[in-house]
Amino acid sequence: MRHRVVGRRLGYGPSHQKAMMRSLAGSLIKYETIETTVPRAKELRRLSDRLVTLGKKNTLHARRQAFKLLNDHGLVKKLFDEIAPRFQERPGGYTRVIKSRYRAGDNAPMSVVTYSSRELQKKEKPVVEEASSISEEIKQGVEAELAAEKEVEAAEAAVEEDAKEVEAAAEAEAESKE
Repeated sequence: MRHRVVGRRLGYGPSHQKAMMRSLAGSLIKYETIETTVPRAKELRRLSDRLVTLGKKNTLHARRQAFKLLNDHGLVKKLFDEIAPRFQERPGGYTRVIKSRYRAGDNAPMSVVTYSSRELQKKEKPVVEEASSISEEIKQGVEAELAAEKEVEAAEAAVEEDAKEVEAAAEAEAESKE
């Protein structure tokens, strides 16, 4: 039974697991996106969400708790000054785990861990006036193509008439020679 058992084993002892998670959390704060195996990514998501929640509190005690885990003043500063303010309005789910590929050496499933606000930028909707001007340009282009086709047809008809006249003249010459 798994009563009161939290987290994943990841195949290592507790001290190695703790060190690995600290390292992954530090890398995520430093680079804001990392690639790791799926179980590690899911475990990292729990830890990094807790760190961002500490950053949102922005108290001395929260900074000390974050430092206790990260053990790097630069990372704590970046967490509290750059990363946490992005999520002030968001109640949770600060990190995203996206499954990406299988690792070449051992075929382990890999995933990309990134902060949720990193890629979410509002796309601007095209202005309606621009769309109407584009449709007018398209109409003008189509009309120009139709006019060109009519000119080509007229030129082909003229060529056919000339060809008929040449044939008639050639036949007349052939008859006159005979």
